[in-house]
Amino acid sequence: MRPRIGSLMAKAYSIQGNLVKVAYPIELFEPRNMPQILSSVAGNIFGMKAVQNVRLEDLRWPRKLLHSFRGPKYGIIGLRRLFKVKNRPLTATVPKPKLGLTAREHAEAGYEAWIGGVDLLKDDENLSSQRFNTFERRVKLSLRMRDKAERETRQVKSYLINITAETKEMIRRARLVKKAGGEIVMIDILTSGWSSLQTMRDVCEDLGLAIHAHRAFHAAFTRNVNHGMSMLAVSDIGRAIGVDLLHIGTVVGKLESTREEVLAIRNNLQLQYFDAVDQALDQDWNGFKPVFPTSSGGVHPGLVPELIKLLGTDIVIQAGGGIWGHPLGGRAGAAALRQSIDAVLAGIDVTEYAKKHLELREAIGTWGISTYL
Repeated sequence: MRPRIGSLMAKAYSIQGNLVKVAYPIELFEPRNMPQILSSVAGNIFGMKAVQNVRLEDLRWPRKLLHSFRGPKYGIIGLRRLFKVKNRPLTATVPKPKLGLTAREHAEAGYEAWIGGVDLLKDDENLSSQRFNTFERRVKLSLRMRDKAERETRQVKSYLINITAETKEMIRRARLVKKAGGEIVMIDILTSGWSSLQTMRDVCEDLGLAIHAHRAFHAAFTRNVNHGMSMLAVSDIGRAIGVDLLHIGTVVGKLESTREEVLAIRNNLQLQYFDAVDQALDQDWNGFKPVFPTSSGGVHPGLVPELIKLLGTDIVIQAGGGIWGHPLGGRAGAAALRQSIDAVLAGIDVTEYAKKHLELREAIGTWGISTYL
């Protein structure tokens, strides 16, 4: 073998049981080409007959390759500045049912949530532009109701509208959001693909839009602990390309995730230097902005104390049924979520706080209080 070719070989530099760490010469990779990078480190190896199981646990970016990508435009600091909220978690909700509402019904639900105290209205992953709720009409009506809620509450509100589609259509939709006065778009980053996300990161830079990353489809390859790819590795790619918010799970909610995994993802998204733990690699993010972790999936006001205890306050707490299933309606559900957060930040037990707050009291009566941790 020629020395030059040999110098480009990947090298396994650590083998500890089933955990193998592999180093690749940076010359193998085309800068700013995430599909090519992943085709190299997570491509055909998954289909080799000689391999029964293999899983990509984590990625470590060398500085030069990392800086060929843009990273988040806003991240935690920029979004906190937008909402003028310094210390508490941001809040979000998806109207229920997540499919079937008309654009007007969707916008009216958003208004109720915003008035109740929620910061962000959010589309679910499979709401795009159906005949009963077209994208154009939903943007127009929802942001109109957002403006109304801002005037009445004197608080900043926003809308995570799902622009996921074919890439050229996503560009068109992002421009519509900007024209209508939106600040953030939502993309199903795994079903739309990494190349689309890179394109949209450039488009959103030009438009001044933040990107909320939904992780729909991730469990198809992250849930099997023996094969596929970890959600931690997905977070590596998302932060490098440049999403501003990313779903990470809850531990205490309805979706499968372990405490160790969720904490590792949070740290990888938030810290400037991520220390190696368990099967993870250390990572110096070299000045890339921290991403806002979004905790969602079965969240209700009674879970808030455990969520904040586990994940801290630099998170977005998203509740769907935990708002809209409130016996007094969505506005009361939104108020209960905020009241639960306020109680935790004030150091008051939520059951005690609920004695003087009807909405929280009704929420606890409906869903109870988690004692997971």
